[in-house]
Amino acid sequence: MTPRLAGWRLAGLGGALGVLAGFGQAPYDQPLILMAALVGAVYVYRGAETGRQAALFGWALGTGYFAHALQWIVSPFLVDVARHGWMAPFAVAFLSAGLALFWGAAFWAARRLDAHRAWPLILCLSSAELVRAYVFTGFPWAMPSQALVDKLGGQALAWTGPYALNAVMIAIAVALGFAARTGPQRVMQYGVILFGLGAFVLPPMVPEAAMTDHTVRLVQPNAAQRDKWDPDKIPVFFDRQLQFTTAPPEDGSKVPDLVLWSETAIPWQLDYAGTALVEIAKAGANATVALGLQRSAAERFYNSMVVLDQDGTVAQVYDKHHLVPFGEYVPFADTLNKLGIFGLAQRIPAGYSSGVGAKLLNFGPLGRALPLICYEAVFPHDVNAAPKRPDFLIQITNDAWFGKGAGPRQHLAQARMRAIEKGLPLARSANTGISAMIDPYGRILASLPLNTAGFVDAALPRPLPPTVYSRTGDMAFAVLLLLGFGFAVIRIRRHSAGFND
Repeated sequence: MTPRLAGWRLAGLGGALGVLAGFGQAPYDQPLILMAALVGAVYVYRGAETGRQAALFGWALGTGYFAHALQWIVSPFLVDVARHGWMAPFAVAFLSAGLALFWGAAFWAARRLDAHRAWPLILCLSSAELVRAYVFTGFPWAMPSQALVDKLGGQALAWTGPYALNAVMIAIAVALGFAARTGPQRVMQYGVILFGLGAFVLPPMVPEAAMTDHTVRLVQPNAAQRDKWDPDKIPVFFDRQLQFTTAPPEDGSKVPDLVLWSETAIPWQLDYAGTALVEIAKAGANATVALGLQRSAAERFYNSMVVLDQDGTVAQVYDKHHLVPFGEYVPFADTLNKLGIFGLAQRIPAGYSSGVGAKLLNFGPLGRALPLICYEAVFPHDVNAAPKRPDFLIQITNDAWFGKGAGPRQHLAQARMRAIEKGLPLARSANTGISAMIDPYGRILASLPLNTAGFVDAALPRPLPPTVYSRTGDMAFAVLLLLGFGFAVIRIRRHSAGFND
């Protein structure tokens, strides 16, 4: 018998289940707890008597989930407490409650589609997660499928992508939360339980990745965000990166072919960084060096990545095109700046400008790489937007903004998802960690610990053949959702016309 709750009891139970579901994400990495919470949510949802109650429960569930999973969001606001500290509690509250509106709308729509069964949640909640990735520039952080990156079920990303995998997880929760009573339904439930346990518990069962003859050095200076722009400490971090670049190869490693520095690795704008770039190229010796910095052009300011020739001249430039709202720019900047609201990472009042879009960089014998700067690795469609299929992915990031726990680990999990989805290796250089070489199956082959200065030399894996998801993107799943909603509408009309199922 499903519980009949209303008001604050219903919201309280939804919030508690949401907090429990948050244990599925890093640093806990417990997808079984996430699934148990979703099953409980389906069970409670069936007791909601009205669309309004269903919406309240879904919103409370989402608020608890996002508040727990995204609690690290306070960290960027505490870097400069005097300027931004007052925003921290509002950021967590508004972000969690705002993202939860997608879940509240999904539960309301599911109840409207069928007031007696839970199956519409599969359509509605997975649609809400897809929409969350696109609207208002998108924020697909902490999707349920993200919890599976370390498990056998995570390998399905190569076939389904993250949003269809969300739908599979929700379908399993609906099947288990339906409280089947008849024999055949009970057998089906047992089968779903066994399938779910395998997908959520077993490690990936994939072969070893084939390796190239090339080595990439990942440099991690570990510059705390509050110290990164300190004039007295800038030389310390710069010299540290030069030393890591000139260091002899680690035991058993080849001389690196490519050296990666992190996002905004140096404080000088490109136009004023000539001497520093010459020093960096000299430190790289025969290796190509790529690094993040800021540049200006035509009165615009860009967060960029450059590839250096051996004499320190800039051979290639990529400008980040998917910017962080309220981080790298502020919408309606003229008005909000007057109220004292500035982007956390913006260096001028108007903030950064967007680049023209995804671009491949040519690294000669290593092949072509798709560069992703920080936040861009969160979006599967940004990776799929490459003009041609690259040979590997590069992510440079300054995860010092994300704190010392959940944030950087969740960001790494998303980078691993992109590798699985595309069947491509990913080389990741992060200022404070976690820098890593990731194979096309999403496994970490070599890494540096969080909040540690150092470097790691790692062999570059070979790419796999193009995956199903890399060929279809999100369009195939969106079409399936539309067909599902069409079926649901036809079913509702048949009921209203007096037909039986």
